[in-house]
Amino acid sequence: MVIKVFLASSSGSTAIKKKQQDVVGFLEALKIDYTQLDIASNEENRMWMRENVPGEKKPTNGIPLPPQIFNEEIYCGDYETFFEAKEDNAVYEFLGLTPPPGSKEAQQAENAQKLHNGSAAEEHLDDDKTRKVAEEEEQEEGDEDRVKDNHLVSEAEEDLVSEEEEELRELEEEEEQASEED
Repeated sequence: MVIKVFLASSSGSTAIKKKQQDVVGFLEALKIDYTQLDIASNEENRMWMRENVPGEKKPTNGIPLPPQIFNEEIYCGDYETFFEAKEDNAVYEFLGLTPPPGSKEAQQAENAQKLHNGSAAEEHLDDDKTRKVAEEEEQEEGDEDRVKDNHLVSEAEEDLVSEEEEELRELEEEEEQASEED
């Protein structure tokens, strides 16, 4: 499968040039094979692109602007849909390609497949069991309360009080330094 990117090599629009560079640069960064087809210097490319962009995707004037992206003869989209796919980590899906193993998109697809197959439900049960065990351990630790200044204080409360005392001490020291400098 060859990704075809229809570009205009001699466009006077800086916006179009930037969009074309963004698409090509991103494809190169992902090491996706693609072919650049120039519509400015090749009338056949221009006509093919115009004929193969679906009617609902054409602008009101009927003439689609570059860049336009195809997977062989299958229309993928224009710059805006490419950008949305890029933002959603779905460029391979947008292009109709299988994401490489280890990519974010492959991980998302794997997670979606797990949810679809129900194996994720089993994982959630395991997560729930782990969370309950951790909560029970925290509860047991919290039961090991201490008496401090004739008050029953848990370890967590004691740590919080210690942190608050430390912050208060630091603030007092800063105020003392500031008053000494004045």
